Amino acid sequence: MSPADWDLLLRLARHTQLLGRLEADLAQLALLDRIPERAGNHLRAARNLVAHRQTRLTWEADRVVWALRGLDLHIVALKGVAYMLAGLPAARGRLAVDVDLLVPQEQIAAVEQRLLERGWMGAQLDPYDDQYYREWMHEIPALRHRERETEVDIHHRILPRTSRLQPDPALLFQQTRAVPDSPIRVLGPQDMILHALVHLFHEGDPKEGLRLRDLVDVADLLRHFGQEPGFWETLVPRAEQLQLGRPLHYGLVFSRQLLGTEIPDAVLQQAQSSAPSWLVQRAMGWLVPRAILPTHPDQSDPIAALARWALYLRAHWLRMPPGLLFQHLARKAWRRVQAALQPQGSGSSDKPSGS
Repeated sequence: MSPADWDLLLRLARHTQLLGRLEADLAQLALLDRIPERAGNHLRAARNLVAHRQTRLTWEADRVVWALRGLDLHIVALKGVAYMLAGLPAARGRLAVDVDLLVPQEQIAAVEQRLLERGWMGAQLDPYDDQYYREWMHEIPALRHRERETEVDIHHRILPRTSRLQPDPALLFQQTRAVPDSPIRVLGPQDMILHALVHLFHEGDPKEGLRLRDLVDVADLLRHFGQEPGFWETLVPRAEQLQLGRPLHYGLVFSRQLLGTEIPDAVLQQAQSSAPSWLVQRAMGWLVPRAILPTHPDQSDPIAALARWALYLRAHWLRMPPGLLFQHLARKAWRRVQAALQPQGSGSSDKPSGS
């Protein structure tokens, strides 16, 4: 590769939060000594940042356990922290930003109160945003430690209460796995993959679109857990039990198509029973690659922007019933108008909820 190619690769990897993963893959292949020195410097810096962030987040998870000591509850780590604690390949080079935990809904109030007493603080939200989280979402407002400034997200389910899909949280707790030397548990293999897919296809960002890193997580988990006896035979039935057959269908299709993940044909055929109509499949087949693959950072791509907006609207459509969705988007639009009309330097800020 030429220096210009390396420059573009590093910029795209950084934008997609895969720079640390690129370093980890090249190190695993013993290729780091064969790349340009300046490119290697960027990759080593990314490796150091990932190591620092992972140490920081695993320590924060340990402090949460300390703060909640004495409460009789199950604590389940989600996403990046779960991959780290369980020692999964998906943690290689992965740059995580916060600690995501799942606890039973009936114990949310006790957990939040205990953390507030032990040094964490809640975000300053207006009454609507606070109501948005507590009545409609799958998590309470994020908590940040006063000294370490590390953010902790406490979930009580993996999709909002208003979502059209409603996987039963009790079923998730039934199949969690223990983590060595830790009271924290992680989701079962099938559930961990399904949660990653929910995060990929049911979260929307009009600027970034679907996150390629999330699909890389899914591919890593499929490759790893696919070696366990009985995994593939129980994957689709578990998705159907949790009402997540459609996200699984998309995840298997695009993991194979975009990342070359080896998936048994029988599993793909079984997942096809949850596929949407032919027209919707064609639409998603056109939208997802354009929204998830990175575009040139110096060139605008109106087609990719259109695909991201379409999937952003789809995510909101699936998260809320039409009436509530219209009310929510109208309020967000009005707040943006108000913010735009405020004089510069007024000191006010607007942080729309649910983005």
